[in-house]
Amino acid sequence: MDRSRLAKQLKLLIDMKVVLSFFLVLTSAVIISSCYYDKEDLLYGINNNCTDTSSVVSYSQKVVPILQQYCYNCHTGSFPSGNQLMGTYAADKAMAQNGKLYGTINHSPGFSPMPKGMAKLNSCQINTVKKWIDGGMLNN
Repeated sequence: MDRSRLAKQLKLLIDMKVVLSFFLVLTSAVIISSCYYDKEDLLYGINNNCTDTSSVVSYSQKVVPILQQYCYNCHTGSFPSGNQLMGTYAADKAMAQNGKLYGTINHSPGFSPMPKGMAKLNSCQINTVKKWIDGGMLNN
């Protein structure tokens, strides 16, 4: 077998390995990305440990802990993110009254989804805030 023919066969074999490797990586990427699913309620159930059946939601006991966990880190202090100040009853109530609080945490059209860079609040947390808003946003 002459050298040029052997070199051509070797080049063809290397080219086939490159194509096969590329196809394998591409196929793996498609398979992995197709497994992503971000509908928390469908994945983990609608309940999300939401056992509060009271008719009135307590601002201090139910709403503030949610806002502390997801909102206050960015929306308090001298320079709140997006110029949206939170962290006091008056500020939180104002956000609720103008619709921004519910619109952002519910990822409603026309609102910037919050919390930014994090997963959407679960349905129990959103419903708790909504129930507080619908109940008149009491300072209780």
